[in-house]
Amino acid sequence: MCPDRRLFNPIHRQRQAGLGLPAALFVIVILGLLVVAITELERSTAEGVSMDILSTRAFYAAETGAQAALGRLFPAGGVDNNCSVGFPVLNFSAEGLAGCSASVVCLTDSAGGEDYFTLRSTGSCGGGDETASRTIEVRAH
Repeated sequence: MCPDRRLFNPIHRQRQAGLGLPAALFVIVILGLLVVAITELERSTAEGVSMDILSTRAFYAAETGAQAALGRLFPAGGVDNNCSVGFPVLNFSAEGLAGCSASVVCLTDSAGGEDYFTLRSTGSCGGGDETASRTIEVRAH
């Protein structure tokens, strides 16, 4: 069996020289771009999760503000009140709502001689670029 003489031909070897270097550079560039894309995807996912948590905390701050306002509007003694009782801004320091606040606005509607109260509670959490705010409304009679 005779080996292929073209493999030992110096001219044939020159045509193949340097093919590995461009292929290696191509693979390195593609892998680098892939790493950058995965890193960017991870960063944006982490920001989304952070905003979801802030949004949930803001919702619970708004809910707590509405509940506190209902307790102030309808005290345990059964005294009828109106929106003029005033609702201070609540700044929370408890573990789950630390750094959050809630403000409540009260509106009165009358229909058929009855007063209906609308409490609009806005909860906000965070600061700077990462701030979440949620608003809920509660109707009471």
